[in-house]
Amino acid sequence: MVDLSTEYLGLKLKNPLIAGSSGLSATAKGVREYEEKGAAAVVLKSIFEEEIMYEYEDILREASQEGVNMDQFDYYDFELKSGKIKKYTDLIEECKKSVSIPVIASINCVYSHEWTSFAKQLEEAGADALELHMFFLPSEFERTTEEKEKAYFQIIEKVLKEVSIPMALKISYYFSNLGPMIQNLSNTGIAGLVLFNRFYSPDFDIEKLEVVSSNVFSNPSDVTISLRWIGIMAERVNCDLAASTGVHDGAALIKQILAGANAVQVVSALYKHGKGHIATMLNTLEEWMKKKGFNSLSDFRGKLSQAKSSNPAVYERVQFMKYFGGAS
Repeated sequence: MVDLSTEYLGLKLKNPLIAGSSGLSATAKGVREYEEKGAAAVVLKSIFEEEIMYEYEDILREASQEGVNMDQFDYYDFELKSGKIKKYTDLIEECKKSVSIPVIASINCVYSHEWTSFAKQLEEAGADALELHMFFLPSEFERTTEEKEKAYFQIIEKVLKEVSIPMALKISYYFSNLGPMIQNLSNTGIAGLVLFNRFYSPDFDIEKLEVVSSNVFSNPSDVTISLRWIGIMAERVNCDLAASTGVHDGAALIKQILAGANAVQVVSALYKHGKGHIATMLNTLEEWMKKKGFNSLSDFRGKLSQAKSSNPAVYERVQFMKYFGGAS
């Protein structure tokens, strides 16, 4: 019998597969189903400060059109925000009563002072850990690269002062110098980094001449980005690493652990194949370990990372040289 257990953010997990943040983890019922199907932990659907702001702005527009006295809306702003957070903390409390696996709360804020306020309340509700979704789009021209990157460290410092539960940071790969940025973030005191956020990209409808959404879900080829950077950063960071995006089957799960991931988050594959796909992926992992003679994840975690590679350049320019440089 092979041992699939691992540790992530200081939490003991029965296996490396975590159900990532999505609409599938927006209810206690959904979280219970995840536990029943074999997930080792669940990241709850994120609470987005932007959603609260947009709802408030919609109400303001309607009120102004109807001639409502606007002086009352400072109070309504407080009530709206408090109501959304209360609903989320209630979800955490209900999940903690319903499941034995770790429940990781997820927040995404716009203003730095809100990160600490939200994080503290989610800790008090009983979350086992926090996942901060942070990103500043490269298309945002109002701030310089230095200002955007500095904001990450400022927010992390503020949140860490307020909470005692472990905290992970989920980031994008839109940085001017990604490797050192990941390394520096790992030195802030956070417990883990999730690589990477996935952004929805636009597409064009050439018949209607409209901008439309491209694929909502990831596809298996997307795994290569996080696979590469998990492999490069393994043993070069001072926190745990979780892989995210493009993990659709057991083979991709195995690859991320070989690269050095402590845990792997899955979402799109569960939308496409159902939560029962968790067992399929874990069975693939278990059978592969038996075939290769591995008794635990530590026997092969990071085995193919850049730090352990006999040819580190394989992570960088080999493909280019092979396919476009005339190399045989």
